Amino acid sequence: MFKELEAIYKGKKVFLTGHTGFKGSWMLKILTMLGAHTTGYALAPENDFDLFYLIEGDKISNSIIGDLRDKAKLTAAIVEFQPDFVFHLAAQPLVRLSYDIPAETFEVNAIGTANVLDGVRMLDKACQVVLITTDKVYHNNEWVYPYRETDRLGGYDPYSASKACAELVIDSYRNSFFNTATYSAHLKSIAVARAGNVIGGGDWAKDRLIPDIVRFLSKEQKIIIRNPNSVRPWQHVLEPLLGYLLLGSRMVAEPVTFADAYNFGPGLSDALPVHEMVELAIRNWGSGEVEIFNSDKQPHEAGLLKLDISKAVNNLNWKPKYQALETIKKTIDWYKYYFSNPDDINQFTEKQIIDFVN
Repeated sequence: MFKELEAIYKGKKVFLTGHTGFKGSWMLKILTMLGAHTTGYALAPENDFDLFYLIEGDKISNSIIGDLRDKAKLTAAIVEFQPDFVFHLAAQPLVRLSYDIPAETFEVNAIGTANVLDGVRMLDKACQVVLITTDKVYHNNEWVYPYRETDRLGGYDPYSASKACAELVIDSYRNSFFNTATYSAHLKSIAVARAGNVIGGGDWAKDRLIPDIVRFLSKEQKIIIRNPNSVRPWQHVLEPLLGYLLLGSRMVAEPVTFADAYNFGPGLSDALPVHEMVELAIRNWGSGEVEIFNSDKQPHEAGLLKLDISKAVNNLNWKPKYQALETIKKTIDWYKYYFSNPDDINQFTEKQIIDFVN
């Protein structure tokens, strides 16, 4: 896969939003290894131990610190760079935080996406655009049936609803300005990627399962979990990122065919409840205890959510590589290495990428 992607991205100009975040930093590292020239646009990292700094992201990219809501700055950055590809990862990505800042979540995730697409409208050249949303865009009926790309969109919490709104924005822009029927006139291919719960090294976000687990374990404290029976489609961060890149590469050859939505997630057997993921994490860490936090005042979060990935498997020839046990092992291995060898974590991150693609 690496050689195939290198043939597409080497020497190409890639505009990457969210490059300072968890997924964005992994994406930036992969693009650098592929030989792409990357300009990133995102908010500044919050901590000096964020993955962006650990991989020396400011040295391997043209890093622009900016807000998606600053339309003039964002548009100017896109137009000046003249990208061959745009990968839009930037977002307000936290469900629980969205209850605290609902309006801002809608502004960043929906209007921010419109601002990215407005920037793309200003390009007078071919460009492949992959916009990342989430598995939570689906109207969740809490059933065992895995959601397909054609299923109804919705969203209970502000985060999920904001991402469903982003999908409506994308669909409108595709129909109005980047219609596949008139591709030869505008030369823009617009695709959407919906990924399940992503885990991996370098994620320090609040109220996410793995970062919370690692914080407790590193301090030798009991792991407190809120929703032990909630089922999520867990996958290693490299799974969807390589999927996004593969989708982008397919769009080069067939821009009309692949201008569509795709689910990226694990196999159905790897959609596990939270308590099983915690048990696997403790086993790989080597120690730890769990405490269940019960409260009637917790904000609503989805209980059961699975994705149907057959479209990506059949149309893109993409499939998940790691099962749940290896996914959690690779993730915990990264954190254990970070705490024991922080100065070498950049090389370890690169090694995990190489091991994955080989």
